[in-house]
Amino acid sequence: MASLNPDFSDSTVIVTGASAGIGRAVALAFGDAGATVVNADVREDPKAESESAPTHEKIREEGGNAEYAETDVADPDQIRAVIEAAREFGGVDVMVNNAGVYTKRRFLDVTPDEYDEVQAVNARGTFFGTQIAAEDMLDRGNPGVVINTSSDTQGRAAWDHSHYAATKGAIRMITRSAALELAQEGVRVNAVAPGPVATEIREGWSDEADEMAPEGETPNLPLRAAEPAELAGAYLFLASDEASYVTGETIWVDGGGHVC
Repeated sequence: MASLNPDFSDSTVIVTGASAGIGRAVALAFGDAGATVVNADVREDPKAESESAPTHEKIREEGGNAEYAETDVADPDQIRAVIEAAREFGGVDVMVNNAGVYTKRRFLDVTPDEYDEVQAVNARGTFFGTQIAAEDMLDRGNPGVVINTSSDTQGRAAWDHSHYAATKGAIRMITRSAALELAQEGVRVNAVAPGPVATEIREGWSDEADEMAPEGETPNLPLRAAEPAELAGAYLFLASDEASYVTGETIWVDGGGHVC
């Protein structure tokens, strides 16, 4: 079966939260497609015991170009710093706002501090990651692409996800609102909404769909749980010229869960 093979050899891609999980898979895919990749994460080392090399080192080992920049996306100044640093490589062409935190808590048990922490990274980080990247693109006269990581919980209620889902619903509207306002400037803004994925963020979950149903939650997937690498193609498509007429869109990569 044929596959999409875009060439990003002249592009600089920033992926927030690229040290593990979906972000790592996306960064590796862009690196494989020739991009210079900047991993903007609070930690450098991968979380999975099966992975030893940090993401940027893995890309270099495979012949690509990559850097790591310690970044807390809850702080807009740190986002601005990594975007400015990317000018050393020509400036950001693709901004992937992927960094996120997840905690599982019943609605009645969520504390203000827990709510604020998830909002700060997931929603605030995405909002200002989109805004600052777009400002930089337009300042350089090189409008590019922003891709935000949402979730199937943006439109599906699930047990113990209220504070997390609130951030993902916000990301959907950040994406649509930014796409509307930036379209005439030439900047495209889209999102990817993963379903259950076997990543370190969801402790106790595995890559087997029948094992990815914590107590009180039933994904009801027509397909199965995904491996992180299975989501990367959606990001590459949205960043490519093949998606030149796509903006304000959310691509569901959730094993069909949203149709149930």
